[in-house]
Amino acid sequence: MAKAVERPARTSVWLEGKTRRSNSGRGGQPSGLDRDRITEVTVRLLDAEGLAKFSMRRLAAELNVTPMSVYWYVDTKDDLLELALDAASAELRLPDPETDGEDWRDQLRMLAGEYRSLLVRHPWVSPLAGTYLNIGPHSQAFSRAVQRVLRRTGLPPRGLTGAIAAVFQFVYGFGTVEGHFIARCADAGMTQDAYFRHAMSAVGAAPETAEFIQESADMMAARGGGTVEEMRERDFDFALELLVAGIETMVDRA
Repeated sequence: MAKAVERPARTSVWLEGKTRRSNSGRGGQPSGLDRDRITEVTVRLLDAEGLAKFSMRRLAAELNVTPMSVYWYVDTKDDLLELALDAASAELRLPDPETDGEDWRDQLRMLAGEYRSLLVRHPWVSPLAGTYLNIGPHSQAFSRAVQRVLRRTGLPPRGLTGAIAAVFQFVYGFGTVEGHFIARCADAGMTQDAYFRHAMSAVGAAPETAEFIQESADMMAARGGGTVEEMRERDFDFALELLVAGIETMVDRA
């Protein structure tokens, strides 16, 4: 039996020269269309309709062109999603690398907050960030900013990647869950507070979960906050401060 031809593993649109394709390159391209516009509309569609509903056909309809016209500029849907992922990362505000004397703690809080906000604004970023290498220029700029800040903490080099993982994997998880909750409330046609009250009432009334709710009552009361957003902000801020304090402790040990 003939041996099947193995397809090479896909790497990244950023490693295969595809992003350097000229916007005015090949003849026969549809006028008024370029890669930047295609990427911009892709981001808008992903925001409005979500990742599951996105398709090249849907994108082409939004651009008022044929699907084949889009393929003048990107080879695959994966390439386009990678481009959209990096375009979203362009929204991240970064500390000025030339600024001297600014506390690394404040800069780390800023970067963590920026990443969280990005994940909430664009819920489709979470699954794509875990699917692709995410090495576009804007993503690299963010990663470099994170590394610069963590290097200033005084942690030994062997601890830097662990510190980055602790902070930004926490933010990734927090922002992903937050974005999903907001989307669930929107789908239900309810405010976050109304949805939370409805869910807690249902859980508290069910025999299977009522005991757990009672056991957690003192913790929820101590959490404070009059709205879901306030409770969430308190949780995020405290968790981030725990991580900052952990970095400080490890620096002292080192």
